[in-house]
Amino acid sequence: MRLSARVDYALRATAELAAAADPASGRPGAPVTADQIARAQEIPPKFLESILLQLRRGGIVHAQRGPEGGYWLARPGGEISLADVIRVIDGPLAHVRGQRPEDLGYHGAASALQEVWIALRASEREILESVTIVDVATGNLPGRIRDLVADPRAWT
Repeated sequence: MRLSARVDYALRATAELAAAADPASGRPGAPVTADQIARAQEIPPKFLESILLQLRRGGIVHAQRGPEGGYWLARPGGEISLADVIRVIDGPLAHVRGQRPEDLGYHGAASALQEVWIALRASEREILESVTIVDVATGNLPGRIRDLVADPRAWT
């Protein structure tokens, strides 16, 4: 799996916004400026601005201009999965040569590849939809994720 810098920065930015929210209610705290996010996550500010615009258009964040302005999550971070953010930034989770796996036409000895790509997408979806932005911001990842990471083979 390859994630673009754009997706990486979007996930890091939304984690910062989740960390700024009220942990008890999940409601947004004070708006966080793009500059604050950029400094906290070492993201190029101009690049971050375009990512935040995309996240706003995709319904992940809200924005307010002005001296009291900034960004906050559009809904509680516990309701925003990593998959939600990735889809807003890069579209569907799994593509092969720009096509959805179910739309591919493999033949002969390679025909089982289609099923492999669909299984890969299902596995990827299972993980990315089970982890929320709050899970990342708090470091409290689901047990299934912790189990996968505990396997030394996962690190190589």
